[in-house]
Amino acid sequence: MRLLFLGNSFTYYNGGLETHVRLLAQGAKTPLLMEADRVTKGGATLKILQGIPEVHTAIQSGRYDWVILQDDIPEFVDHNLSHFAEEVRRLQDEIKPTGARTALFMAWPYQRLNWVSLEQIENAHRTVGRENGIPVAPVGSAFRQSLLLQPSLAMLAPDREHETIHGTYLAACVILATVTGINPVGATYRPAGISAAEASHLQQIAWTGVQSWNSTP
Repeated sequence: MRLLFLGNSFTYYNGGLETHVRLLAQGAKTPLLMEADRVTKGGATLKILQGIPEVHTAIQSGRYDWVILQDDIPEFVDHNLSHFAEEVRRLQDEIKPTGARTALFMAWPYQRLNWVSLEQIENAHRTVGRENGIPVAPVGSAFRQSLLLQPSLAMLAPDREHETIHGTYLAACVILATVTGINPVGATYRPAGISAAEASHLQQIAWTGVQSWNSTP
């Protein structure tokens, strides 16, 4: 399986989500060989990514089975959530003819740009996903659930914006479950800084969260 990640620092932080997803897939109970690449730009929204030639070159190469789109809704300067739907549709129109499938990496709100709530981000992703037949990896929702169950396990770094390694690992577990259907529970891969108990907790949060998201009417 070949994956292409398009996003900003939330995608490339802590060594890149593509690395963690690939290693999780290899270490799953049912191992899956995977290649994964990314085209990213710090602070970029999907609209900004549309202006980067490498994005279109990668999509149009036809090499990928999945293209994972990560927008950054808090960065919308006019606070207009409709831009999200517009940019996803534009990219989907480019991705679909290549034979690849599209997935959405749903991120989170943060303190620096505190105008939008997690619930609004969730609703935007659920609507766009349903309208376009695109699965959503509900990472922001998984962060919230993990914090409810283990408040001491921080999902965001001291800047209250980017992920800790635990947040990146949880995001990778959610994305793996979303695009492959593989249950990450029991996967042997865990990066430095994450204990076996923490990895087990995050794997379970991811699997339960994806199942819950997909079963919500």
